[in-house]
Amino acid sequence: MTTVTRSIRFTIKDRRKRAVVATSRDANTLPPETPGSKSAAPDANEGRVPRVARLMALAIRFDQLLLDGVVANQMELARLARVTQPRMTQIMNLLHLAPDIQEAVLMLPPTRSGRNAVSERDLRPIAGLSLWREQRRGWRALVKSSGIPKIGDANERR
Repeated sequence: MTTVTRSIRFTIKDRRKRAVVATSRDANTLPPETPGSKSAAPDANEGRVPRVARLMALAIRFDQLLLDGVVANQMELARLARVTQPRMTQIMNLLHLAPDIQEAVLMLPPTRSGRNAVSERDLRPIAGLSLWREQRRGWRALVKSSGIPKIGDANERR
């Protein structure tokens, strides 16, 4: 299991609650680096985290915010994240994927150049399938067609 840590603080301004995601430019909100720790900035040789992996992590975090009662519903979450309600639904639908597929999405290899091999749009029809067995079949086909190197258990099992 992978844990993604991100600082989120909620502020109240003009009687509206807003979510603020701390960035590297927000030095006041990030914890100070300890000597000998790795920098938060990725190395240029490592590539970038695929967008769909970041969206999967966001969906998991948003679900936890809903469960904890920090936000009342998806409509409020969409407003705080400054996206439309349909877009928030698309992101949250990633949670309908089988757990091993979710893990595989989070563990996608970094994108070194060009476009990401898998997009959220590619996963929509798979997430729409109700049986995990069918989802896994669709995931294996997607992995095969996109040419992703070894991803993990989700494309090797069943």
